[in-house]
This record gives sequence, C-alpha cells and structure tokens, in this order.
Amino acid sequence: MQPQVVRIFALDMRQYLWDYPIRKEYMPKMTKYQLEHFRDKVKRNLNPLIEEQELLVKQFTTEATDKASKKLAIKIGAQRIIDALQDAEENLTKAQTSAQSFFEKKATTKEMKEDLNSSFNKNSHRFGDDKITLDDCNEQIRTWAKSLAEKEIEKRPEGKQLSKLRGIKRVALDTIMESEAPATLIESLNKVMTKFIGVSWHEEPKAIEHN
Repeated sequence: MQPQVVRIFALDMRQYLWDYPIRKEYMPKMTKYQLEHFRDKVKRNLNPLIEEQELLVKQFTTEATDKASKKLAIKIGAQRIIDALQDAEENLTKAQTSAQSFFEKKATTKEMKEDLNSSFNKNSHRFGDDKITLDDCNEQIRTWAKSLAEKEIEKRPEGKQLSKLRGIKRVALDTIMESEAPATLIESLNKVMTKFIGVSWHEEPKAIEHN
C-alpha cells in the first residue's frame, strides 16, 4: 500500500471514530459466558471436520514432499553433494568401526584397558554435534520441498476443502465477536477497506463439498 493511501486510510478511520459516539447504537450486550458458549459451539462443530481434513491433506503432503525432495535435490545440484557425503559417511563408519575393534582387541591387559581412550568404546558418541551430516542435508532439502508441496496441495480438492472449512470457522468466530458492534461501524469499516485496499470487511465463506 502506498504511503499516501495509508495516510488517507488512517485519516478516514480517525474521522469516523470522532463521529462515532453520535451514531452509536444501543443494544443489549452478551455476557462473557454467552460469547464463550458461541465460540465453543463453533469450534465443537468445525474442529473435528478441520482435523479430519488436515489428516487427509497430511497424507498427500507427505507423498508430495517425498517426490518434491528428489526433484529439488537434483534441480539445485544438491544430489551430488548428498551422494558424496553419503559415501564419505559410510566409509567413515567402516573405518571407525575397524579402528574401534582394533584398539579394543589390542587392549589385552587391565592397565591398557583402563588407559583406552573413550573414543574407542563402542558405546561412546564419536560424532561432534557441529559436524554436517547426511541427515542434515536431507532434512534441509525436505524442509524446502515441503513448502513447495504444501502450495501444490492447496490446489487439490482436499486442500481446497480444508481452506473452506478454516474460512467458515474464521467467519463464524468473527460474526460472534462483532455481534454487538453497531451496523454503522461495520459498514463504515467495509467502505474504507473496500475503497483503499480493495478488501471487503465482510468475508463470505465458500460452501464445502459433501461426500
């Protein structure tokens, strides 16, 4: 939004708030417990549907992420790095196992065993946390790929259905919280929002598809 538009938007809102007490509409207010009841009822009806749809979408997201990870690794040139690191880790593991076994076998006396470095203990942790591992690379690729996969899932029927359910819940909760607001206030906000940023204050949820 341009600075001039933001300034005009703010001036319009301030002017409305100055005039608001004159136009204020008086109506019975809902109690805190009534508001909580309505919010809880919306959540009680919509949350199970949203959670069910999220599980369905999660299945597709996992599959899509797996596919996207492989494509992304090749596309950005990370696959050769990952392959080289995998070979190096496998060779390192073999060499470490051989070294650990060798020195443990050579520690034949009590004194030698007591002086044996803990690095050669098969139960010790021999890798520093600051080292870049194959898992680090794969996890990074998967994180990037997941974002791409989620965008693609939004275009699928399952993703669209989830978006609709969330929209219905959002609008229902907005309706509850704005139930005591004067109609003139809401309408003025709608005019200002529509005029300056092209977004209506009144959000219309889309109907979900029923199986």
